[in-house]
Amino acid sequence: MYLPVIVCFYMWITATISPALVKQLREETGAGMMDCKNALSETGGDIVKATEFLRKKGLASAEKKASRATAEGRIGSYIHDSRIGILLEVNCETDFVSRGDIFKELVDDLAMQVAACPQVQYLATEDVPEELVNKERAIEMQKEDLLSKPEQIRSKIVDGRIRKRLEELALLEQPFIKNDKVVVKDLVKQTISTIGENIKVKRFVRYNLGEGLEKKSQDFAAEVAAQTAAKPVATEVKEQPAVVEVKETVEKAPTVAVSAALVKQLRDETGAGMMDCKKALSETGGDLEKAQEYLRKKGLSSAEKKSSRLAAEGRIGSYIHDARIGVLIEVNCETDFVGRSENFKGLVDDLAMQVVACPQVQYVSIEDIPESIVNKEKELERQREDLVSKPENIRERIVEGRISKRLGELALLEQAFIKDDSILVKDLVKQTVAALGENIKVRRFVRFTLGEAVETVEDTEAEA
Repeated sequence: MYLPVIVCFYMWITATISPALVKQLREETGAGMMDCKNALSETGGDIVKATEFLRKKGLASAEKKASRATAEGRIGSYIHDSRIGILLEVNCETDFVSRGDIFKELVDDLAMQVAACPQVQYLATEDVPEELVNKERAIEMQKEDLLSKPEQIRSKIVDGRIRKRLEELALLEQPFIKNDKVVVKDLVKQTISTIGENIKVKRFVRYNLGEGLEKKSQDFAAEVAAQTAAKPVATEVKEQPAVVEVKETVEKAPTVAVSAALVKQLRDETGAGMMDCKKALSETGGDLEKAQEYLRKKGLSSAEKKSSRLAAEGRIGSYIHDARIGVLIEVNCETDFVGRSENFKGLVDDLAMQVVACPQVQYVSIEDIPESIVNKEKELERQREDLVSKPENIRERIVEGRISKRLGELALLEQAFIKDDSILVKDLVKQTVAALGENIKVRRFVRFTLGEAVETVEDTEAEA
C-alpha cells in the first residue's frame, strides 16, 4: 500500500531538481548528466551528499579499471610568470580519449596543481624513498612532547605524523586547488569513472627559476644612480680624445651605400643593433654573408667578456609537440628586465623547440657529460674492427675524433640551430649575449616522450 506513495515521492523529488543544480554538480564532479541527476534524486537534492554519492560510485568504478594498460595519454606543461615551470605526463588507454577535452583539462589541472604545491616532490606516498621516511621517523621520535609517552603510544603518534608528512610530499594526496573537498587521487578516479578508461599520472618535473644560484644583493636603483653620477666625470676625462675619435670616424666613412632593407634583414638574421649592422655592411661592401660573419666574430668577442658575470635571473619555458613530446627549459640572464624582453623570450622558445627536434640531446654542453659515459664511449671505439690494424698513436687520434663527434651529438650547445643550420646553438646564445649586453647561461632542460620507459634508481642498481 505504501508503494504508490514512494513512487510519487521519488517522481516529485526528481521533478524538483533544477537543471542548474545538475549543471553545478557536473562541474564539481565531472560525472555524467544522468549520474548527477540520479545522485541528487537519491539524496533529496542535497548537493554535498550527492557529491559524496558520486565519489563513492566513482571510486568503485575506478578500481575496476585500475589494472588496464595505459600506453597513450598526453604531455602537458604549466608556466607561471616564467619563474615556475611544470612538465607532466599523464597516461590513458586510447589516443581518442587523450585528445578529448575532459582528459586535456585533467592534465592542465594537474600541471597547475604541482605549480601551486611547492612542497610536493613525489606522485604518491609509496614513491617517497625509505631513507627519507626513516629520517623523518627518527626526528619525530626525538621530539620533546613524546618523551614522556609510553613507547607503544609514541609509535602510534609518530606513525600518524609520518603519514601526514608523507601526504604533504605526494601530489595525489593534495586537496584539489579548484575544489578543496576533493583530493587529487579522487579527482583522477572521478575522471576514470566519467571517461571509462584507466588513467595513470606517470611523472612530473618542477623548475623554480634560479633555485640554488646565488642572487645579486646590490641595490639596482643605487647602481643606476652611481652610473649616472659618474657620467660627467667620464665626459671630462675623455673630452680631448673624443675629437680624435670623431676624426677617425670621418676618415673611415662608409664608401658603400647600404639600404635600410638590407640593414633590417641583417638585424632580423643576427639580432645585432642597427648601427652595428650598418657598420658591418659598410665594412664588407654590402655583402650580407660577410657582414653576418663580421657580426658573429664581434658577437663572440663581446660575449666572452660577459661570460663570467652572474646569471641568476631569466625565464623558464616549455614547448609541447602534439602532446607527445614535451620540453621544460631554464635559461638564465643577469637582470629581470632582460629576462622579460622579447629577444630573450624568443631565445628561450627557440631553445625549447631545439631540444624537441633533437632526440639524441641529453646534456647542455660537452662539459656536462659524465666521465663514465665518456670512458664507455672510448672503450667501444677502441674495440672497433677497423682500428685493430692501425698503429696505437694513430688509433688514439681516430678515437679522440670520433669521441668528440659523438659527445657533440649529445650536447645541446653543439647542435646546428634548427632555424639556421649555418650556426651552432652555442653561437646563437653568444650572439644574443652581444645583442642584449648580458651574460646568458642555458642552465638545464628535461625532455619527456610519451610512453617512454623511465629509468629508476632501482633499475640502475639491478643492471649494475
